[in-house]
Amino acid sequence: MSEETNGTATTEEQTANQPQINVLGQYIKDLSFENPDAPASLRAREKQPSLQMNFNVQAKAISDDIYEVLLTLEANAKAEEESLYTMELVYGGAFRLKNLPEQAIRPFLFVECPALLFPYARRLISDLTREGGFAPLALDPIDFASLYRNRLAEEQKKAESPAPLVQ
Repeated sequence: MSEETNGTATTEEQTANQPQINVLGQYIKDLSFENPDAPASLRAREKQPSLQMNFNVQAKAISDDIYEVLLTLEANAKAEEESLYTMELVYGGAFRLKNLPEQAIRPFLFVECPALLFPYARRLISDLTREGGFAPLALDPIDFASLYRNRLAEEQKKAESPAPLVQ
């Protein structure tokens, strides 16, 4: 096989410089399910319990091109004032991002990575609540891109607003 060296990069060099994204692993970092009043909490109820959901995405560099992304999901179910269950899942992933432009790394970490992790975390939460004796909690999809844009807008507003006067 002969290589042409007319001043352009070879096919191997071009491929080596292409953006590369690899999922190195996915894992449960922390998991907690509390059903403090079992078995009384499992009785039939006339009213639907209230459910409060919170989630968060965190990302940090592990090395030059490897990042950890953590998706934290918390759920608290109550019937009137009685706590039915409390659940927390921190589901993580390790990602290698190679040859990505600097401006593309943060959006990828906060949009694409959690979108890849979410279906697995969603299944775990459904299974966990079912095994806890309740109806499976089926979370709606999350629009991480929209949330990221909103977060950027908030950060931009904070940067543009004048500093408060100290008295």
